[in-house]
Amino acid sequence: MPLWTCETCGAQFSDSGHPPAACPICEDERQYVNWKGQRFLTRAELADGHRLVWRDDLGLTSLALEPNFAIGQRALLVPDGGGCVMWDCIPLATSEAIAHVRSLGGLKAIAISHPHYYGALADWSEAFGGVPVYLHADDRQWVTRPHPSIVHWTGDQHPISDDVLLLRTGGHFAGATMMHWSRGAEGKGALLTGDIAQVTMDRRFVSFMYSYPNYMPLNAAAVRRIAAAVEPLAFDHIYGAWWGRNIASGAKAAFAASVQRYIAAIA
Repeated sequence: MPLWTCETCGAQFSDSGHPPAACPICEDERQYVNWKGQRFLTRAELADGHRLVWRDDLGLTSLALEPNFAIGQRALLVPDGGGCVMWDCIPLATSEAIAHVRSLGGLKAIAISHPHYYGALADWSEAFGGVPVYLHADDRQWVTRPHPSIVHWTGDQHPISDDVLLLRTGGHFAGATMMHWSRGAEGKGALLTGDIAQVTMDRRFVSFMYSYPNYMPLNAAAVRRIAAAVEPLAFDHIYGAWWGRNIASGAKAAFAASVQRYIAAIA
């Protein structure tokens, strides 16, 4: 039986003879149902119409679908101890992309910021022997394809290694997670934020939203909590959710200035 992928958010669902009746992620107020109605693609249909491409993005290999699909995210590969940690996930895993990731040392783990980036997490895990997929337990209800590789971690921090740390910042979702890579930016540190703290188009600031497509801002208390979670960490790079949406230097000062600017704007 086929696996099904939501055309609007890119989440993969368990195999069944018929597509799901609905996508709970898209029916949530942070997302939306396609104007033409909910549609699901089989994995084969998705692969027929799209390919995976990879390129360098501020020193990290990133992967994404072409043509653009769902919310257009890309996955980042963070080198860590001879393998890679995949940060955020994409809705498709192809043999060519899997071979390329193997050439870089393969995957040792997958970590995902929040449900809009779950994608084909099970396919990517299985391609590398069932590597763990770290999702915060506070977002357990949003998993659309349960899989034994999923690790529902709890609390506010979870180390993957000495150099890679997951942070539950909250905000966009209750379990919204960022990743700190201490060896990033030539040892100055890097923060991988997804769109929990979204790098703005001028790439000088970040901003915060509860819902991007429905224009619902995040409240000040939630933004202060995010700021408090990252404040103890050193970082000179910020990697956002899409290609090129990064802050390449002075990122910690830019983050702090962004928090103050945002809170002043919504006051």
